[in-house]
Amino acid sequence: MNEQKIAILVDSGSDVPPELLERYHIFMIPLKILFNEGEYLDGVTIDAAEVYRRLPTEIPKTSLPDGNQITEMLDRIYNEGYRQVLGICISSGLSGTCNMLRVVCEEYGKLECRIIDSKNISIGSGIIAVRAAQLLEEEELDLDTLYRKTEAMISDSKVFFCLKTLEYLQKGGRIGKVAAMVGTAISLKPVISCNEEGRYYAVAKAIGRNPSIKKVLELAQKFADGCPKVMLAVMHGDAAEEAEALIHEVKKKIPQGLIAVRGQISPALGVHTGPGLVGICVLRLS
Repeated sequence: MNEQKIAILVDSGSDVPPELLERYHIFMIPLKILFNEGEYLDGVTIDAAEVYRRLPTEIPKTSLPDGNQITEMLDRIYNEGYRQVLGICISSGLSGTCNMLRVVCEEYGKLECRIIDSKNISIGSGIIAVRAAQLLEEEELDLDTLYRKTEAMISDSKVFFCLKTLEYLQKGGRIGKVAAMVGTAISLKPVISCNEEGRYYAVAKAIGRNPSIKKVLELAQKFADGCPKVMLAVMHGDAAEEAEALIHEVKKKIPQGLIAVRGQISPALGVHTGPGLVGICVLRLS
């Protein structure tokens, strides 16, 4: 329906794939990737394959969108006839994007905006935006009601992922050096999620690659248990074959789940996790 012309806005760190951005008319602001030789827009002027190719020689920096980028996006939204915006951002505990978007929206006078800090990363944030867009199609909702329904999803969205190495999270300052050293020394592979503050934490540990992927599935299954209907996402970072094998297992272990999203994480997130990420997101539906 969306007769009130409410725009859904996300950042590229939410990992909503292009086909779903188009399908649900979701607007996306790209993060920035900064190599020594130049600046790129996440997923727009550089793709994940190029980032992974260059990681062995240079680990770039990432940056939040600037005020001009956000203002230009708000202008586009306004010019397309929207007058209200629901913005859903990756965790403010991991990125300054949410706070920047909130500041710019407050100064932008032509649109009524509500901004939600998802307290999550990657598709853990993006799946909330997809569901919000679905609600707009299914029901006649005003902005305040949509905001309340969407904010209520935060505690029901959880992402679990494992990595081949903790090197990139450590170099990016996302985890402590001790955790990175332990993981390298004895092949200890933590399963990582976001806590209630929206920061990374190790929710479980396993020894070796295959057991860590199995643990990801076990935790996702446990989070989904007892809920008759869940939305799922299976994402990877340069690990497509392992992700496909995981999808096969997910269908068996979480039969009440619809795999709504699958694919490669954004280049900007790949900078911080390196190649080899495999993860599952669960959104429990009421």
